[in-house]
Amino acid sequence: MIQIAPSILSANFAKIEDAAKIAEEAGADLLHIDIMDGHFVPNLTFGPQLVAALKKITSLPLDVHLMVENPRFFIPLFHEAGADMISIHLEASTHLHKDITLIKEFNKKAGVALNPATPIHLMHDILKELDFILLMTVNPGWGGQEFIESCHSKISQLKNWIQGQKLQIPIEIDGGVKLENMEELIMDGTEILVAGSSIFGEKNPRETIQKMKEIVKKFEKS
Repeated sequence: MIQIAPSILSANFAKIEDAAKIAEEAGADLLHIDIMDGHFVPNLTFGPQLVAALKKITSLPLDVHLMVENPRFFIPLFHEAGADMISIHLEASTHLHKDITLIKEFNKKAGVALNPATPIHLMHDILKELDFILLMTVNPGWGGQEFIESCHSKISQLKNWIQGQKLQIPIEIDGGVKLENMEELIMDGTEILVAGSSIFGEKNPRETIQKMKEIVKKFEKS
């Protein structure tokens, strides 16, 4: 199942409620929320209060991406706020298995996120514990960046590894996703596509999401 996850980071912060409603009405599958602490990445974004507010106004599952140092401190906060999926960075977690276990104890989907230059083999001992994997396809910290082309092969390698292990773990990608490269990314093995500026940077975000869903339908029919 291929899913579209609009990233609220690229929405107009004064109209985040409108952005969430547009995403839901246009047929988005998830709402992606980037949490940045100003330490693990240079930018500073949202806290659990935003997640709690979004939980009240949308039925879309909330996909919370923690780009933070000491993710174990933040996991309970975003569980309480209403996150449905929580991903933490392998690079930021001192005890990755312990942190993933904590997310699952809260009955949330647990994912590991990797920066573009982080090798996938570092997930070897945690792979079977994961509900999804988030590959960053730009360097994290800012929206609106261009897709790093070398990530195509990384997605394919990860997909082959997952299939070789006879596992069902969706690959999520975040960074540089747009209408023009969606088909190639899906063919690489992507199942969850996070898109921010390519949706909310357009004059008609609703229409863009609908076009993305049309691309997804072509693959579902084939």
